[in-house]
Amino acid sequence: MSYIGPIPAPPVLQASGVALRYPGAAAAVLTGLNLTVAPGEIVSVLGPSGVGKSTLLRVLAGLETPNAGRISMDGIVLDAVHPEVAIAFQNPSLLPWLTLEKNVAFGLNFKHQKRLGARERQSRVDAAIDAVGLRHARHQMPATLSGGMAQRTALARCLARDPKVLLLDEPFGALDEVTRAEMQHLLLRIVRERRPGTVLITHDIDEALMLSDRILLLGGRPAEVIGQWPISLAHPRDDLIAETGAVRTEILRSLRHAIHH
Repeated sequence: MSYIGPIPAPPVLQASGVALRYPGAAAAVLTGLNLTVAPGEIVSVLGPSGVGKSTLLRVLAGLETPNAGRISMDGIVLDAVHPEVAIAFQNPSLLPWLTLEKNVAFGLNFKHQKRLGARERQSRVDAAIDAVGLRHARHQMPATLSGGMAQRTALARCLARDPKVLLLDEPFGALDEVTRAEMQHLLLRIVRERRPGTVLITHDIDEALMLSDRILLLGGRPAEVIGQWPISLAHPRDDLIAETGAVRTEILRSLRHAIHH
């Protein structure tokens, strides 16, 4: 396992000794899992299919309750969904009867959300739509949006909540290569400007190398962190193939080992 130096700021999100076993299951899904994410940091999580990456994200989001360990944000233990923790999935899950703008605003209606006045609510929605470059499409219906526009809308719905923590479950996996690259650059800009601590679940090593400050590898049954790599290269990294090659080879070797053991 590679050595990880100290993270640059106190963690905004921390998982300590997290374990999860579903009732009646023969084995746990997660065990003794530790994770820290600093403000403005992108931590990518890789691992074999079915290892528990999405389950981990659901635990961090408060959608699953661990059997052991704790999740905390800014040192305060989380025991339920928190309004400053936003999550987006591969499927944008837009409501087809609402315009783009109203889909973005819909995130402000979620349970536990702070009640906002009309002016602040509209200000948040406008800023989120502008952040993803969709002002021109704010009155369009979901059926008229491209895949990339739909994902931008889902991301804007998260941003409207002004999250301290952003959780992303393979949000770009269904997009074509060009749109995927555009969304990756958009994510980098948003994290740089807004500074949410970000956890990205991905199956793509190259995506993790391009975006991440740190990469974690989950493996085993039950799953635990079996490898970590810091990525200290400056952005953009599109053409840094040689610089990331050695790390990519090490991650791929570790991933293959995790799949076959």
